[in-house]
Amino acid sequence: MKNILKDYAATEENPKWQNIIKREKEIYFRNKNIRSEFERDYTRIIHSTAYRRLKHKTQVFFSPENDHICTRIEHVVHVESISYTIAKYLGINVELTKAIATAHDIGHSPFGHAGEKILSEISLRDIGEIFWHEKNGLEMVDKIELLEDPNGSKQNLNLTYAVRDGIISHCGEIDENQLKPREEYINLEEYKRPNEYAPYTWEGCVVKIADKISYLGRDIVDAVTIGILDGHLKELYELLNYDSNKVINNTVIINDLISDLCDNSSAEKGLCFSNKMFIMMNEIKKYNYKHIYLSKGLQFSIKYFEVILNSIYEVLKETYKKKEEVERLYPTIVMDFDQWLEKYWSLERKKRFKNDMLFDINKEKDYYKAIIYYISGMTDNYAIEMYDKIIRFNKD
Repeated sequence: MKNILKDYAATEENPKWQNIIKREKEIYFRNKNIRSEFERDYTRIIHSTAYRRLKHKTQVFFSPENDHICTRIEHVVHVESISYTIAKYLGINVELTKAIATAHDIGHSPFGHAGEKILSEISLRDIGEIFWHEKNGLEMVDKIELLEDPNGSKQNLNLTYAVRDGIISHCGEIDENQLKPREEYINLEEYKRPNEYAPYTWEGCVVKIADKISYLGRDIVDAVTIGILDGHLKELYELLNYDSNKVINNTVIINDLISDLCDNSSAEKGLCFSNKMFIMMNEIKKYNYKHIYLSKGLQFSIKYFEVILNSIYEVLKETYKKKEEVERLYPTIVMDFDQWLEKYWSLERKKRFKNDMLFDINKEKDYYKAIIYYISGMTDNYAIEMYDKIIRFNKD
């Protein structure tokens, strides 16, 4: 039913409102600012370097030459479009939904989920913490990404609680057919694993669902375009209940899922699909894992990613104890890391940086964590470029 969640939207009438719009620090004031709190968040996100780099990060298929194959930023645009449609129909805040959707994957590493897994293995081994892109996304907007204020000082993005919560709560790997926002206002640093808590707002819940709707259909279409599903299309047509003459079209899959969700959701039940559609979604997910994500064709590229990311990490790790020696061999990558690190290390900061301190580089684990943050922000192409400089001893 249209506008069925209007009374629960993130507006001033919502009892959660003050928590929803809370920022960790008071944001600077602009004269004649006509934007809402969430519009300010949205523009701060799209002006960040982490957002812009998403256009050169893998969604599923690495470095596609075909312009029609989805990259990470196109996935983000799909999620924003889907979540906007759902939010508008249900009557909740489309500005908040748009801001969360636009930022939701800002913490993704190079090389997609494969790169995320590689960095998590490194992180668990060397600092005792798992790396996961939802948490990294929160840390990107809270700690890493910097914008210049009207005085020319670099400051953290300082987004509202609702957007920050939506980023860390967005995990699309959900199998339950009911999603409602949590009531508790928690310290977001309490998150220890993906999908540990439901989002704080209905808007965050919509983005979480939209993320899954987006990737299920689009990954299939990309896989068909590449040819990785040749030999498995009959199974797919049966799964989708398509006539053999019907073209597998992402917009049709998305439309069916959105319509079903809007028809079956309510404040009492939460965001949910019909049983028939929910079963089909889970079957599509199984199909995608079997024939796309775990396919033999993708395993060769994953081995390549492992070599690249581990090589960059090991070179930079060596600089902790043997910096001069390593810098002589690999000056470009060491110098670039140093320039990045100086923004977050209190002993080498310049007056124009007003962001929080992150690292004590006299502590070994702090230094290793800095390397992981640094690598996670790289695009696919930049990581490859740094790896090429390592193996070729390229000093340019």
